[in-house]
Amino acid sequence: MSTSKPEQGARSDEGGPLARLFRATEIDTRMLGMIGALLLIWIVFHLMSGDRFLTPRNLWNLSVQTSGVAIMSTGMVLIIVTRNIDLSVGSILGFVAMMMGVAQTQYLAGFLGDYGQYTWAAALVIGMIVGASVGALHGFVIAYMGVPAFIVTLGGLLVWRGAAWWVTSGQTVAPMDPTFRLMGGGPYGAIGAFWSWMVALVACLAIVAGLYFGRRNRKRFDFPLRPLWAEFTLAGVGCSLVLLAVGVANAYPWPRGIVRRHVAENGIVLAEGEQLFIAHGIAIPVLIAIGVGIVMTFIATRTRFGRYVFAMGGNPEAAELAGINTRWVTMKIFILMGILCAIAAAISTARLNASTNAQGTLDELLVIAAAVIGGTSLGGGIGTIAGAMIGAVVMQSLQSGMVLLGVDAPFQNVVVGVVLVIAVWLDGLYRKRSA
Repeated sequence: MSTSKPEQGARSDEGGPLARLFRATEIDTRMLGMIGALLLIWIVFHLMSGDRFLTPRNLWNLSVQTSGVAIMSTGMVLIIVTRNIDLSVGSILGFVAMMMGVAQTQYLAGFLGDYGQYTWAAALVIGMIVGASVGALHGFVIAYMGVPAFIVTLGGLLVWRGAAWWVTSGQTVAPMDPTFRLMGGGPYGAIGAFWSWMVALVACLAIVAGLYFGRRNRKRFDFPLRPLWAEFTLAGVGCSLVLLAVGVANAYPWPRGIVRRHVAENGIVLAEGEQLFIAHGIAIPVLIAIGVGIVMTFIATRTRFGRYVFAMGGNPEAAELAGINTRWVTMKIFILMGILCAIAAAISTARLNASTNAQGTLDELLVIAAAVIGGTSLGGGIGTIAGAMIGAVVMQSLQSGMVLLGVDAPFQNVVVGVVLVIAVWLDGLYRKRSA
């Protein structure tokens, strides 16, 4: 009869209370340390900015600003896991954004005719096709022609930035379709208080269901079980964080000017001196980023393709000898990266209500830094989607905090570069310690 369950319980009694908590809940201490560093960054910037950082308005804007980088970082995890790199994601974003902008302003309105309300969807599909095509080109040259990913994507950084300029000879393209603009956030690009609480309810139910079915599967296969108190702790903490995040989003009201216009347009009668509070709720780009994160986590952990990716990163030669078509898997990774760049480009274009040649500049640095800070090893084989998305929040928090403090843009780049180097150094120390 198996003794794994009693042994697990015995081990959980060893060490101090904190060590027992970590063992019982099976929390990833590396990710927990990253969250701790994020909270420290927030507190420091809040104090240095005169209590302006940890406000509903700034945190809501921070979540919107993080969305694009977070989406691209999920694809960068798979690329780095396979011991490759993509330096062209920012340029791809700029090129795809310009293609979507030109399609909306010059072609789709006339082409769709009576179906003009679907302009946003057609533009998004065009962007994803273009992004996938660019990714396929990169993947083919890397996987089938044997050119190193560093060189291919470095060339792509230059080529696609130049191509974005060539499409319109450097001109800015605007405005975008009204429905398309909702993907960028703003008062109308959010789902409001009621639906935000509904999302929170669904998220809490998903957390509880995930823990329940996970425990049931462990019992089914006779794996060690977490103590019940640890399960309840994880459920309580997870649901509390969800409710806290939604509470912050709902605490940020619409600007007064937009509220007044809304009142006038809808014939709402207010008493003398009464102010109407309309909450933003969760921004649509944040929902898109969360959806992408869930899908990418499923791909990375629950599909054959995901297992192949990590097998290739752990030992490329063994993966090939095991019958994995490593070249086709590599090409698919870059195609997926191109699609993610297109989604990020749609969010960026919608936020700006324009396509510009500067879009995505230096985003490759932020995306790579987010993935590495999130625990993705440059040595390959190790990385998580959730970690990369938290890393994206860390990088955007640094930028947002420095903007509040009035730090010049060139010095912001210095800080981001230093953080990236430190993250790689810490990754090396962690790998040596784990070896």
